Amino acid sequence: MKLFVGNLPFKITEGELQDLFSEHGEVSDVFIPLDRSTNRPRGFAFVTIDDNTAAQAAIEALNGTEVGGRNINVNEARPREDRGGGGGGYRG
Repeated sequence: MKLFVGNLPFKITEGELQDLFSEHGEVSDVFIPLDRSTNRPRGFAFVTIDDNTAAQAAIEALNGTEVGGRNINVNEARPREDRGGGGGGYRG
């Protein structure tokens, strides 16, 4: 299960997230997206735990807990919705 982790401190590392979540199950992937213009973390991450029971336990244990002075949000990641693209400039 892929988890969305929001409201993260900007200085958190993938290793720190790996350690935090591995207390609840085996972490197979950690991804911290970077802002394209500043190349800095955007304040959220995705953590993948293959065992759904362990992933659910991580959500229940970590959602709302304090990490680096911020209360993090942890839930199941949802697929990105189509944003439409195109910009809508031409109205024929």
